[in-house]
Amino acid sequence: MDWGMQNRLAQLIQADGRCLFLPVDHGYFQGPIKKLEDPSKTLEPLIPYTDAIFITRGVLRSSVAPDKAKPIILRVSGGTSIFGKDLAHEGIAASMEEAIRLNACAVGISIFVGTDYEHDSLLNLARLVDEGERCGIPVMAVTAVGRELKKRDARYLSLSSRIAAELGARIVKTYYCEKFERVINGCPVPVVIAGGPKVPTGYEVLQFVYNGIQKGAIGVNLGRNIWQNEHPVAMIKAMRAIIHENATPEQAQELYDSVKSGEQ
Repeated sequence: MDWGMQNRLAQLIQADGRCLFLPVDHGYFQGPIKKLEDPSKTLEPLIPYTDAIFITRGVLRSSVAPDKAKPIILRVSGGTSIFGKDLAHEGIAASMEEAIRLNACAVGISIFVGTDYEHDSLLNLARLVDEGERCGIPVMAVTAVGRELKKRDARYLSLSSRIAAELGARIVKTYYCEKFERVINGCPVPVVIAGGPKVPTGYEVLQFVYNGIQKGAIGVNLGRNIWQNEHPVAMIKAMRAIIHENATPEQAQELYDSVKSGEQ
């Protein structure tokens, strides 16, 4: 592995082997969703506690101060929306040259295994990996499910994650599920946990993050379950305690409650 690739990965994955990535790329297909209407306002209090930001080039340029940024994972796939016929019909929406220009530590792309556009999305990943390896920029593959939430089982996610690794992704972002160890054991590259829709309680988020870490994930790439929380700073601090300080869900909840009380 070349020095540049190693250096970029070292900025993303911390010395303890863990990571907390904060995605704010949702607008590329969902538009201005709740609590992300003004990305700069959402990000400002959270940036100190994240290890990297997963973001599109437009929001990066408009909403993140260059002198206050954390390592960037640039979202480079797109071309669909929630109003369109098929969320899986994505293409490459930003070049590797753009990633270099923006000093990105990695690029991220979604793959849609089992859809009509499986072939296209997987070849998009393969081409992006070719460019990334040439430029020393790692690729994070996102095992997207579009609107088909029933696909979030170990059989599907282990297949998608393994295919992403086989095609050269350096990191795979996928969902936590029952028998998650099957996903981890079948994926030879680091796995980070995706959040998906916001769950009913913050404690449930802390539980599935803790369980995922115990089963071998190196960290998370969670957005809505952090910044849609009524106390986002308390939530990201609690999440960080699980990931980097080996806190239990109960300890993390105590930290959450303490930080929340201090905000009032």
